[in-house]
Amino acid sequence: MTTLHAIHEDPHLLVLDKPAGLLCVPGRGEDKQDCLSARALAQWTDARIVHRLDMATSGLVLMARGAAMQRALGEAFAQRHVRKGYEAIVDGLLPAADEWALIDAPLAADWPRRPLQKVDAGGKPSQTRWRVKHRLAERHASHLWLEPLTGRSHQLRVHLLSIGHPILGDTLYGDEEVQRRAPRLMLHATWLEFAHPADGRMLRFESPAPFA
Repeated sequence: MTTLHAIHEDPHLLVLDKPAGLLCVPGRGEDKQDCLSARALAQWTDARIVHRLDMATSGLVLMARGAAMQRALGEAFAQRHVRKGYEAIVDGLLPAADEWALIDAPLAADWPRRPLQKVDAGGKPSQTRWRVKHRLAERHASHLWLEPLTGRSHQLRVHLLSIGHPILGDTLYGDEEVQRRAPRLMLHATWLEFAHPADGRMLRFESPAPFA
C-alpha cells in the first residue's frame, strides 16, 4: 500500500493531499478497498474520516485522530466553520471580474440516475462562490477559484454544469466532448482554513492545483 505524505500532522489531526482516482473510503467490491482512509489507518492507527472528496477530485482532506476529535471536527464542518477552496478548469469563457459571483441553486438526488445529483427547487439549499483566475482563450476554457458555502454531494460539479460551464474531464456530468478535453476531472481542493479544535489557533493549508 502506498505511503501517504502528510501536509500536517499533530496529535489531534492530519491534513493529507489525496491524488485523483483514489477513493476516500472503501467502496463495494474487493477492487475498491484501497482508499485514503485505509492508507491513513496503516500509518496512523487512530486516523478517522471527517469529510470526503469525490474519487476523481484531488487535493486536501482533513482527518481526525481519535473519536473525540472526529466529533469536534465533524461539528465544525456541520456549523460551516471550516472554509474550503478549490480550483477547476471549466468549459467556456467566463467574464473575469474582481468580485466573486454566487451560484445559489438547491440540490437533490437524481434518483433514477443515482449517485448523480441535480438542481431541484425542492432540494437542499446550496451555494457556491466563484471567480475567474485565468481565461484560457486558446482552449475555450476558464480556470476558476471556487468556494463552496455548503457541502452537498457533487455540489461544484452540478453548480457549474447548471450555469453552462461543466468541469473538463467530468465523466459523470460532462458530455463526450467535455470528457475528451482533459485526462481527468479538472477539480482540486486547494486550501482549507479552520480553527484547531484543541487550542483555537487558526490554521490554513494549501496545495497547488496539479493542472493549469
